[in-house]
Amino acid sequence: MEKLKQRWGLTSNFQVLLILIVFSVNGSFAAWIAKPLTESIGLDYETTNPWIFWPVRILLIFFIYQLTLPLVGFVFGQFKFFWNFFTKKMLMRMGFKKFFTKD
Repeated sequence: MEKLKQRWGLTSNFQVLLILIVFSVNGSFAAWIAKPLTESIGLDYETTNPWIFWPVRILLIFFIYQLTLPLVGFVFGQFKFFWNFFTKKMLMRMGFKKFFTKD
């Protein structure tokens, strides 16, 4: 726990616990949301080739996870942590650097 607290700049074990809960809840939430989205674009597990279905489903889960991580973090009172350490870095890597740097 101490290594995580030091690495992430946290102050309490409770905050570490909340962050780990957010990661797990958000993963399940992203997978749950991806199912109807996969079906809405016309891909069904029973009728679609697995070589098409699973890569599309995994990509959807990945993007949904990234988008909902700060929202789930907000629900658990950890928005600032997830915004600064994960979402902001991901958006900067995707080319949105100009929105986060001061000119």
